[in-house]
Amino acid sequence: MSMNDLSRRDWMRMLARGAGALSVSSLSLSGWFPALAEEVVGNSKRHRSCILLWMPGGPSQIDTFDPKPGHKNGGEFKPIDTNVPGIQISEHLPNLAKQMNHLALIRSMQTKEGDHGRATYHLRTGYLPQGPVRYPTLGSLISHELGSETSELPNFVSVMPNRLLSPAAYGAGFLGPKFAPLVVGAEPPRRPRANGDQPAMEFPYGPPLEVRNIRTTTEVSQPQSDTRLDLLASMEDEFRRQRPGISADSHQSAYSQAVRMMRSEAVGAFNLDEEPAPLREAYGKNRFGQGCLLARRLVERGVSFVEVALSDAMGGMGIGWDTHQQNFEGVKALSGVLDPAWGTLMQDLQDRGLLDTTLVVWMGEFGRTAVINQQGGRDHFPNAWTTVLGGGGIRGGQVYGKTDEGGEKVADKPVTVPDLLATITTALGVDPKKENMSNVGRPIPLTDRGGTPIADLLTTSAG
Repeated sequence: MSMNDLSRRDWMRMLARGAGALSVSSLSLSGWFPALAEEVVGNSKRHRSCILLWMPGGPSQIDTFDPKPGHKNGGEFKPIDTNVPGIQISEHLPNLAKQMNHLALIRSMQTKEGDHGRATYHLRTGYLPQGPVRYPTLGSLISHELGSETSELPNFVSVMPNRLLSPAAYGAGFLGPKFAPLVVGAEPPRRPRANGDQPAMEFPYGPPLEVRNIRTTTEVSQPQSDTRLDLLASMEDEFRRQRPGISADSHQSAYSQAVRMMRSEAVGAFNLDEEPAPLREAYGKNRFGQGCLLARRLVERGVSFVEVALSDAMGGMGIGWDTHQQNFEGVKALSGVLDPAWGTLMQDLQDRGLLDTTLVVWMGEFGRTAVINQQGGRDHFPNAWTTVLGGGGIRGGQVYGKTDEGGEKVADKPVTVPDLLATITTALGVDPKKENMSNVGRPIPLTDRGGTPIADLLTTSAG
């Protein structure tokens, strides 16, 4: 075996055993660690993943990534410098300012949908909700392309999805239930009981993000559980022989995947207690921060697509970014949750050699008006707003497009939803023109025809 054939895990195992009497310092000084890191992240055969940070309600671009200092539309927040000269963002995003070299700001998004439901569907599927076609959500599309049928974990995990605004925008559509997400944290958080069975105390990092019903009860032994599952499998096989079809196949596939996960050590990915307390605190003592940590643990184990929603600053299922009133109070609170979680996620991925193969996407369904209304809020605004890409396949440290002086219209390089999603798929090494057969028997490309990947944002190795 050559030095280049050794994986990162092999190196760690060798170091732990003292292989070859090499010390960490000698490896670092010899240049092997930098070379190893370069080899790890530069291997085009490594599995690619995507983490979508979804902001339901539509975040204000001016108060996050497209500040307008000195203009009447600029609002209360001050801009701060980032680690890329010439790029400024909101003062309430200091951790992300340190990661700007890995991020690309698209300040020229331009769409036509100002309704929450239609816009959510558009951004999450790439298509408008019209006609009989049931379009798959982005996570289903990507997991269909990059996922593995034999994976012990689901290929698509959705953390705290807020499906209130557009339920159809979160489903697998014509790809079928096999490519639907494993949903974590969408149910009301489990609270400790105060009747003596369980201490009535707050969870230090927020209510845990658990996979429900993943463990057998203590009343059922492992042999009993195995016997019951074998009986279920036998009944499923008999049913499929008598009533073959997609529904029966999907049902059996879902159960098989659930059993495979229950019996796997990989399910430990959901046990965040394995992580050091300082790292958990850096992500934030809240469900969104811990959701971002969970996302890192999942992509580390080969999950293709993870989405984490930040619905409100209190960790609930509201639509906090919909700041028609008290915009600045709301965005400041949300930024206080977003910034440490996202900033730590970027650094954590980089430290583990995962950033170059993990695309991180930040977006909501639209932006908010430049003009501040009489309630101190900003209203729906699809005309000119911002999304952010970073990590795998993306050339960071840049701004693409711009809005005018007051942030009221796109002044350069407008970007459509098909352009954005074509850029995302290309960064993940997936051809955006590839077609899937829809439920109406018509081939549908991954991204709407006419969408063009933004070459300036993509690294030469993307795609």
